[in-house]
Amino acid sequence: MTWAETPTAPRFEHRTDAGTVLGIGTATPRISWYVPNAAPGYEQTAAQVEIADHGGLTSIYTLPGADQTLVQWPGHSLQSRESATVRVRVAHGEIWSDWSEPRTVEAGLFGPSDWQARFISPTTIGGEGMPAPNLAGSLDVPGQVVSARLYITAHGLYSATLNGKRVGDEFLSPGWTSYSHRLRYQVYDVSDHVTSGTNTLDIKLGNGWYRGRLGYEGERAIYGDQLALLAQLEVTTADGTTQILGTDGSWTARESEILADDLYDGQHTDLRRIGTTSTRYPVEVLDEDLARLVAPEGPPVRQTEVLPAVRVWSSPRGHAMVDFGQNAVGWVRVKVRNLEAGTEVVIRHAEVLEGDGLALRPLRTAAATDTYRVAGAPEELLEPEFTFHGFRYAEIQGVQDLQAEDVQLVVIGSDLAPTGTFSTSHELVDRLHQNVVWSMRGNFIDVPIDCPQRDERLGWTGDIQIFAPTASFLFDTAGFLSSWLADLACEQRPDGAVPHVVPVVETALSWLPAAAWGDAATFVPWTIYQRTGDIGVLERQYNSMKAWVNQVADVAGPDFVWAGGFQYGDWLDPTAPPEAPGRGQTDPDLVATAHFARSAKIVATTARLLDRDDDAEKFTLLANSVRAAFASRFVTAAGLVISDSATAYALALEWGLLPTELQRKTAGERLADLVRSSGFRISTGFVGTPLICDALASAGHHDVAHRLLLQTECPSWLYPVTMGATTIWERWDSMRPDGTINPGEMTSFNHYALGAIADFLHRSLAGLAPLSPGYRDIEVRPLPPANLDWASASHLTPYGPATIRWERHDGRIDVDLRVPVGTTAQVYLPFTSDVITVGHGDHHWSTPDLGTRPEQQRLQTIRDVLDDSTLWKLLGDLAIETGIATDDAQLAQQLTPYLAAPAGFTGQALTPDVRQNGIEPFRQGLKELLDGSTVASAGSRDLTTGRH
Repeated sequence: MTWAETPTAPRFEHRTDAGTVLGIGTATPRISWYVPNAAPGYEQTAAQVEIADHGGLTSIYTLPGADQTLVQWPGHSLQSRESATVRVRVAHGEIWSDWSEPRTVEAGLFGPSDWQARFISPTTIGGEGMPAPNLAGSLDVPGQVVSARLYITAHGLYSATLNGKRVGDEFLSPGWTSYSHRLRYQVYDVSDHVTSGTNTLDIKLGNGWYRGRLGYEGERAIYGDQLALLAQLEVTTADGTTQILGTDGSWTARESEILADDLYDGQHTDLRRIGTTSTRYPVEVLDEDLARLVAPEGPPVRQTEVLPAVRVWSSPRGHAMVDFGQNAVGWVRVKVRNLEAGTEVVIRHAEVLEGDGLALRPLRTAAATDTYRVAGAPEELLEPEFTFHGFRYAEIQGVQDLQAEDVQLVVIGSDLAPTGTFSTSHELVDRLHQNVVWSMRGNFIDVPIDCPQRDERLGWTGDIQIFAPTASFLFDTAGFLSSWLADLACEQRPDGAVPHVVPVVETALSWLPAAAWGDAATFVPWTIYQRTGDIGVLERQYNSMKAWVNQVADVAGPDFVWAGGFQYGDWLDPTAPPEAPGRGQTDPDLVATAHFARSAKIVATTARLLDRDDDAEKFTLLANSVRAAFASRFVTAAGLVISDSATAYALALEWGLLPTELQRKTAGERLADLVRSSGFRISTGFVGTPLICDALASAGHHDVAHRLLLQTECPSWLYPVTMGATTIWERWDSMRPDGTINPGEMTSFNHYALGAIADFLHRSLAGLAPLSPGYRDIEVRPLPPANLDWASASHLTPYGPATIRWERHDGRIDVDLRVPVGTTAQVYLPFTSDVITVGHGDHHWSTPDLGTRPEQQRLQTIRDVLDDSTLWKLLGDLAIETGIATDDAQLAQQLTPYLAAPAGFTGQALTPDVRQNGIEPFRQGLKELLDGSTVASAGSRDLTTGRH
C-alpha cells in the first residue's frame, strides 16, 4: 500500500535555487521537504536522509518523528567547496515512500584561508568621475576541464565575462550589505565557459551603492572612493589537479565603454569604445579583511520579466514617448538600426505623465537618464548594466520613427520565488492586489527599499516592519529578510539604537530611537518565525531584539511610557499636511508606547521559546508594565483612547492594550463610528493601515471594515486604482482627482508600505492564515463581504500548498479547502458558529449565506442609514446633485453627532437651516429615496425634516 507520494527534492536552508545550491554559507545546512499528497490518516513517523558525499561515500540517516522543515543536517560537517547530493524518503509506520529526486548542495568558502585572491583596484583609471574600469586576468589550463567555479565580490558592482561569455544571469551583484561588516560574495559554475589553453576573465566594475550617490542628502562614496575586485577562478581538470586564477598584482585594467554610472542618475555609454580601449594600466593590491565575506542567504537580482511597449507616440518636442502599461523597475532596452556612428540616444524615465511630457518633479534630484553614443552598426541593442529606474513611461531622443516592437521594459528585482496568490470577483480589489505585488517586486532590490525612482531608495525599517507579513505570503522572503536582519544587527549600536534605514546611510536623525521604525528589530524576525517556523532566525536576532527593547525601556524610564523625543508618529496620515507627513492625528507618545508594549511582548515570548527563562520573566514583567501604563495614560475607564483616532483604537485593540471587556467593546464601537464619520474613507498612516481592518473585524464590525476596504473615493485603497495606478502609491493622494501631482516633496507612485492591507485580504477576506508557526496549524476564517461573489487564495506553506475558495450561489456559500500533508486546519465557516478541525486533503462545505442585507432591513438609527451602502450612495448622490454637500464625506461629518439618533432624524440633521439653498429638492428627493425603506417609528416622524 502507498500511503504517501514521493517527497519533494530537498531544500537547503532558505535557498530557492532550482538546481544545485552553490556557495551555501553553513557547514551543516538544514533540510526541508514536503509530501504533495497522502492517503487519509497518513502521518510521517520517520524519514530517511541519504547523503552522497564528493568522495563517493553514501550514508543513510534515519530520523524518527514528523519533522520535515528545517531538519538538522544529519551528516558530517561540510568543508569549503565540498558538495553533497541529498535525497529523502518518508515512512508511515513500516511503509516507506519512494526516494525523492536528488539535489546537490555545495559549500562556499568558509574562511579567509580559502582565498588565494586579494582585493585589487586600478591605480591610474577608474577613479570617481572616470569611466568604469575593466579588470582582466588570464589562466592557462593544461588539460581537459572537469569543473570550474568562480568566487567573486567587489567594492561596487561587477559584471563578468569569461572567454567572452557572460558569467551568470545576475545583476547589481554583489548587492548591498553593511559593507564594513558583511560583504556578500557569489559562486558561479563556469565549467561550460572554460577550455583547455588560455582563458581570459574580464570584470567590469560599477559604482553602485558602494561609491555612487546614496541617500537624499546627496552623499557619494560613503563606503569608499576606490572600486575594487576580489575574484578567484578554480578549474579542476581530468587528472584531478586544480588551477587557480586569483586577483593579484599581475592583473591589468583598462577603461570600458561606460563613461559614467549611478543608480540614481543613470548610465552613459559610448559604444564606439568597445574593442578600442586597449591601453592597459596596473592595479594595486589592497589590504582588506576577508573575514567579513558572507555567502548569500536569499536569491540574487535577476531579470524577472520583459514588458512590451503598449503605446508609442511623439511628444510636441518631437521625441518618442513610450508607455509600457505598468509601473515597474528596471531599464529600457531599445533596438536601433542604421544610426550614424556617434549619434546620441537619450532615454529619460518617469512614473507618470504631466501635461505633454514626463512628470520629473517626483524624481527630485535623480536624473534617471541613460545615454548612448552608438557605434554605427546596422543594428544595435541599447541597455545599461549598472543602474535601474522606476518608471512606466520613457522619453527617447535620437531615434526616428521608433516602433513599439523595438522597445521593451526589462523588469529586474530580487528573484524571489512566488508563494501566494489571491483573487476575487471584484475587479478593483484584484487590481489593488496586483499593485501590491508589483510594488513589492519593484522595491525588493537586494534590500527592501522604500521606492525605486527618486534620490532615496533606502532600506527604511518602518516600511518593511509593516509590510513583512504581506511580503511573506506573496513570496519566499525568508532568506532575503534574514540577510537584511543580519545587517540590521550589525548596524545596531551597542546601546541598542536601530538606524532608520538599513544598511545605514547616516543623517542627523539616523540614530534617534523611533517607534515602528526601530521595532523592525523585533517585528520582522517574529514575522519570519510565524510564517516559516524558523526558530533559528530568532536565535540569531535575539540579542538585537533584546537590545532594542532595553534601549526603549531606558528612554521610557520608570513610568514605562515612551514620551517625547523624535517620532515619525502615524506617518502619512492623510490628515497631515503634504509638507509635514508626520503631523497626523495620533499622539506620537501613544504610538511609541504601544510599540514598546508589543516589542516587549515579542521578546518575552522569544525568550521563552529559546529557553532563556530569566529573560522571559524579565520581559514578561516589562510587557505587562508597559501595557498597564498605556491603559493608565491613554485610555479612559470606559475605553475611549486619547487622540480619538482610528490608528489609536486599532493599536489598542489589535495589540491587546485594553484590560477590560468594557474598554474593548467601547473602543471597537468608537473605531467603527470614526470610520463611518469619515464617510468610510481611510484615516490612517503607516502605523494604523496594517491594523485597522483587522481591528474592526475582530471587534465584530467586519461590515464596516469591508466598506472601508471597498471605498473608491480619496483617500482609500481603491482610489489610486480608479486613477489608473498599477503600483501602490506613497501617499493616499499622490495624484489628485484632477490629475495633478501632490505638491509634497515626497510623492512616489511605487511605495509598497500602504499595500500592507493585502495581509488582511489573505487572512480575512479569503480566510487563510497561520495558526501556529510555519503553518503547521492553519486557521481558515473567511469573512465574505456582502458585495463579493467569491474569493480565493493559495499559499505555498513549508508543508506544501494550502488553498481556499469560497463562492456564493443560490443563497449558500460553498467553501473549498486544501490542507497540506503534515498540517491541520481549524475552520470557521462563514456566518456560523461552527468550528471544524480537519487534517490534510481536500474538503468541501456548504452553508447558508447570511452575509447580505435583507431588502427590508429596519433602519432604527442614523448609524443604520450609513451602514446601508446602497442607501448611503444614493443619499450622497442626491446631496451633491442638490448642492447640499460636496461629497458624502461632508454628509458623514454632518451626521457624526447624531449617529445614535433615530433614522427619522436624518433630514433635520442634514438640513437644519430651512433657508439653505437646494433644501426643497433635497427634501423631496430624500422622501422619495426613503419611501422604500423600513424605518423604526417612521409614522411618527417626517424623514426629510425630522419633525413629528
